[in-house]
Amino acid sequence: MSNIKYLELLAKDFPNISAVANEIINLKAIRRLPKGTEYFISDLHGEYEAFSHILRSASGIIRTKVNDVFESSITDEECNQLAILIYYPERFQENLKLQTEERKQWEKVTIHRLIQICKMASTKYTRSKVRKKIPACYAYVIDELLHAEDNDYDKKKYYNEFIYSLVDVGIAGEFITAICDLIQKLSVDRLHIVGDIFDRGARPDKIMNELIEFENLDIQWGNHDISWMGAATGNRALMANVIRICLSYNSFDLLEDGYGINLRALSEFAEKIYSEDPCEHFMPHLLDQNETDFVDENLTAKMHKAIAVIQFKLEGQLIKRHPEYNLDDRILIEQVDYANGTLMLEGKSYVLRDRNFPTLDPKNPLQLSREEEELMRIIAHSFESSEQLHRHVKFLYSHGNSCKCINSNLLFHGCIPMTKEGEFDVLVVEGDPYKGKDLFKKIDEMANDAYFLPRNSKLQEEASDFMWYIWCGPLSPVFGKDKITTYENYFIGLKETKHEELNPYFKLSQNSEEICCKIFEEFGIDPEKAHIINGHVPVKYKDGENPVKANGKLFVIDGGIAKAYQPRTGIAGYTLIFNSRHLSIAEHKPFKKDLSGLPNDNTPNVRTVDVMKSRVTVADTDTGKELQNQINDLTELLDAYKKGIIKEKV
Repeated sequence: MSNIKYLELLAKDFPNISAVANEIINLKAIRRLPKGTEYFISDLHGEYEAFSHILRSASGIIRTKVNDVFESSITDEECNQLAILIYYPERFQENLKLQTEERKQWEKVTIHRLIQICKMASTKYTRSKVRKKIPACYAYVIDELLHAEDNDYDKKKYYNEFIYSLVDVGIAGEFITAICDLIQKLSVDRLHIVGDIFDRGARPDKIMNELIEFENLDIQWGNHDISWMGAATGNRALMANVIRICLSYNSFDLLEDGYGINLRALSEFAEKIYSEDPCEHFMPHLLDQNETDFVDENLTAKMHKAIAVIQFKLEGQLIKRHPEYNLDDRILIEQVDYANGTLMLEGKSYVLRDRNFPTLDPKNPLQLSREEEELMRIIAHSFESSEQLHRHVKFLYSHGNSCKCINSNLLFHGCIPMTKEGEFDVLVVEGDPYKGKDLFKKIDEMANDAYFLPRNSKLQEEASDFMWYIWCGPLSPVFGKDKITTYENYFIGLKETKHEELNPYFKLSQNSEEICCKIFEEFGIDPEKAHIINGHVPVKYKDGENPVKANGKLFVIDGGIAKAYQPRTGIAGYTLIFNSRHLSIAEHKPFKKDLSGLPNDNTPNVRTVDVMKSRVTVADTDTGKELQNQINDLTELLDAYKKGIIKEKV
């Protein structure tokens, strides 16, 4: 009874033997349930509609449940329509073209079918947990229907009356929507986002809004997330970077409508400074149409070039402030021979394909012009005052880290920096060396300091600058390449100058189970059960590449949810699904809608990649371990009550 004070606090929630005993019984029973289904998704890159569909459909698992429940009792087309109804209940019902009596009959049949699917989806959960997910207005009705016995003849009329009454009073449509939403919630117990929510796709802000509403999830930061987080800390180089990428992909809705970033000053500046410049190498990728903000692509190209030049200047200044980054050779804007319009790279001279730099002083190329300074002041104010951006960034901090160990799986976006010899590489931060697990801890610490320390304090500014290194530094785990070749892409454009060498981790880990086991040992995970799960590098499915690496110890799940990557991958993303019986991978098809706004047949191909030796229960998970600790504490409290050390309260 060394922790008597803790037990006295616990006794406030469980004031007597009966309360303690009931809770122990409840927790022990929960540990016997099958584990809930976990979903792992990476590299969303702003593709809101595709991501929302993956979540609504539970990566095709809901369609599988429909098949399992009804087998051959209804047609395949009816199964497909029922699945689409579950994904998009309101839109589906709006599109129904039925007369009143036909509609009522459809509602009765549909409610019966949805209840059967909901029963199957709820089998892994306690009745209490299911009730918490049900909308309060329908809690009693849904709870009764879910626990109706099909062979209970005496209550059959009672249960049917619920359904008939819902139809008769005209609220069956709302009830159907509530049941569909419940099936969606029950189908995904926990969601893991393995990095890169932002950039390229049109609306990462809408993805963030959806994630905030999701009950049980975690996020492992990707380099594109870090870039936005760094911009929110006040890092102006990263502010310019995220604007540049948005302009590159025509994402005006995100900047102006989503986050309220004022681009008028940039537009006016670019139109003035680059009025006669075609900016042909800065034309945007038109993968998505803006819904609220239309900007001519020629003006977009001028804005794109203007912010890119500013970014290169600001990055050069940042590198100069931090010689410890060892990146002076990447200040390419300072190494250009402006008289001849050439740049020397690795001993070879290249002619710049764009040599118009009206705001650049060759004698001091890193200095912003007076107008550029004023422009960045306006942009910085927009970032600082964007409530929606800071709401999202705070969520990334509260639910995210650079890596996570959960249920014997190690999750991180990019890599663990390694040498060619397979040793953990060292990054010196604030004068101290970090590698392996300690490097991830240090990155988390610096990222938190950048956002939460007092703004403009020396430590905060140092940490904010370091966010730029995490975004694109050679030894950053979320970047994992020897350099970022943005400047070369714009001003040289040759394939040989665009190459970014991946960290040795990628080749070593993908081909060696031994390297993976070394990583498991570093993080204290049992190699027999463990897996590494990361994204970052698109898997070329169309070329026969397999996302399962290192004899099943490593899963690379970047399959190209972003439309920008689909020509390279040949599919539209992966979801790794971990239920109580097996690990499986869903291979997604490109998201397409019909004229009614509902998706076409987007059901992915789901294949099993690892079968569990025995069914995994809650007791086998991290949650199960936490529950066992609670049981141990409650057992000690029970003993204290029985011995009279702590007095019961009636």
